[in-house]
Amino acid sequence: MNKVNVGIIGYGVVGKGTVDTLVQNKETIRLKTGIEINLMGVADLAFKGKSPLPFTQITATDGMELINNPDIHIIVELIGGYDHSKRFITAAINNGKHIVTANKALLAVHGKEIFTLAKEKGVEVEFEASVGGGIPIIKVIKEDLVANNISEINAIINGTANYILSCMTNEGQDYALVLKDAQKLGYAEANPSFDVDGIDSAHKITLLSSIAFGTWVDFNKVYTEGITRISAVDIDFAKELGCTIKLLAIAKKNGDEIEVRVHPTMIPNHYQLASVNGVFNAVQIHGDIVGNTLHYGRGAGGMPTGSAITSDIVNIARNIVNKTIDRVPALGFEQPLEERYRMKSIKDVVSSFYMRFMAADLPGVLSSIAGILAKNNISIRSALQRGLQPKDENVPLVFLTHETTARQIDSAVKEIDNMDLVSDKTVIIRVEGIE
Repeated sequence: MNKVNVGIIGYGVVGKGTVDTLVQNKETIRLKTGIEINLMGVADLAFKGKSPLPFTQITATDGMELINNPDIHIIVELIGGYDHSKRFITAAINNGKHIVTANKALLAVHGKEIFTLAKEKGVEVEFEASVGGGIPIIKVIKEDLVANNISEINAIINGTANYILSCMTNEGQDYALVLKDAQKLGYAEANPSFDVDGIDSAHKITLLSSIAFGTWVDFNKVYTEGITRISAVDIDFAKELGCTIKLLAIAKKNGDEIEVRVHPTMIPNHYQLASVNGVFNAVQIHGDIVGNTLHYGRGAGGMPTGSAITSDIVNIARNIVNKTIDRVPALGFEQPLEERYRMKSIKDVVSSFYMRFMAADLPGVLSSIAGILAKNNISIRSALQRGLQPKDENVPLVFLTHETTARQIDSAVKEIDNMDLVSDKTVIIRVEGIE
């Protein structure tokens, strides 16, 4: 019997889900692989003063106890964050341990250093659970779509933001109220900024685009915009236009140039991604051979994420047993981790735009704004205006543009926002798929 020993650092929701998966389905894994995955130890600060877990040989409060154990082959890092997780992973790699992690933030920011060190030390780093929870997507891009030149990824990869926008769309509630409900239900953290500001999605699309395009993508160059300025008014206007607003992570490659961005996006209701609701995630990939593929499922949660982590553990265990370590590189390509393509500035990305102004309900206001847009070579596709409501001083005025650049939009909005007859800053949402 082949046996591979595993140590897990972190026993939170995902850690527990992983442990439960390994214990509950240990025999299933053995029957399918011929390998016994032995959960040798679990480490977590919360174990201090508590009885050891009954299904492990080692219960520790310090992850280094597992990292320094010569009998453990694979270290699973599930504590999240940057400093401590990086210290544990680096120490484990230097000790010749293989790594499984769900830490997209760490890999997006410090992955180049970690993957390079792992290559030097002859160990593997697997991270399927870092994107999409239980959706198999990392291996799909690295291995199943290896014959394709991937030109585009469009993804909903943050369940919290998608839940909020879904509730706003389906129930007509405003952002602040839905956020409070999401926090009560446990879908949003007390400090939800990573989710609602788009940072979590940016971490994930950094990894996906790096794999898909065969290059290292610098997280700091990824344009990131959240959903905090989206209101019920914008949701209603989107419905009038036959569209839905989603927080999309988008990556596109054209020649020697790529664009990687996260922002609220208005998409037609007939698009498949428009029907992805609640805490579910979906990743749509376009390859030159296969065409479009859509990968859908639960993007978070202890058991779905535990399933993905266990898949990585089994993958490494198979490579250990068969002596095929580094059979597939961490990011799926053999070249050094370099930036091989120029990152297109968000200001030069071409798209249609939804623009909402809060303007005085007076004659000539619409034509004045339209004139400024025309002066900046922005063509108007359609305009929507609502009448004055009781006690309101201003009304929403919406323009939907033909394709243009953010550079032109920004120039026009700078002038429009300084008009006396316009209150509040203009709300701008990029639009995909209506041309």
